Amino acid sequence: MEKQKHSSREHTSFLIFSASLRNGSLNTRLAKLAATVIEKHGGTVDFADMADFDCPTFNQDLEVDNYHPEGAEEFRKRILANDAFIISSPEYNGSMPGYLKNIIDWTSRFRPQPFHQHHALLLSASPSMAGGNRGLWALRVPFEHLGTRVYPDMFSLAAAHEAFNEDGSLKNETLAKRFEDNLVAFMNLVEASKHYPCIKKAWVEFLGEKPTKETERVE
Repeated sequence: MEKQKHSSREHTSFLIFSASLRNGSLNTRLAKLAATVIEKHGGTVDFADMADFDCPTFNQDLEVDNYHPEGAEEFRKRILANDAFIISSPEYNGSMPGYLKNIIDWTSRFRPQPFHQHHALLLSASPSMAGGNRGLWALRVPFEHLGTRVYPDMFSLAAAHEAFNEDGSLKNETLAKRFEDNLVAFMNLVEASKHYPCIKKAWVEFLGEKPTKETERVE
């Protein structure tokens, strides 16, 4: 039964990346561990580098002749090529990194915008006792506004500078099991959504009226 389950997941793919640019990042270590767990349970991993999605500071004046930065083009392509995405993000001053929000803003300008109805799982790692959790609550806001199905159970690794073994696994066995169980539950949701889709409903921001070009947010 387990072998059959893994076989069905060979066609379920996950874009995974760390939202940190720092060498030796704790969030990169957590993202790599997530990739290992996904592959262990039969999923396909597309592991990306945050630098792949680099964009200039968002400015609508740059949007001439349907211009989109190469980083936003790449992010859109990788989102659409996979069934779900997983981000391990650091916390900066109680919120998400500014460059991550900038990339989301640029990528949301495509039509149709690519985040709508895609599944996402948010992770964080920090030396603090909160594990970067406040940053994840801030990160949920733009994704959910754009129609992303953000998984309810986020994972924040506290005291992350002391949490990893040399091989990249987590030292605490109870925490390691919780992390793995969380990822497997997310995989099950993505798999069910892909292979057994429910009836989709249209969502609009302004009921009963068509928004103008300036106020339009989703399609």
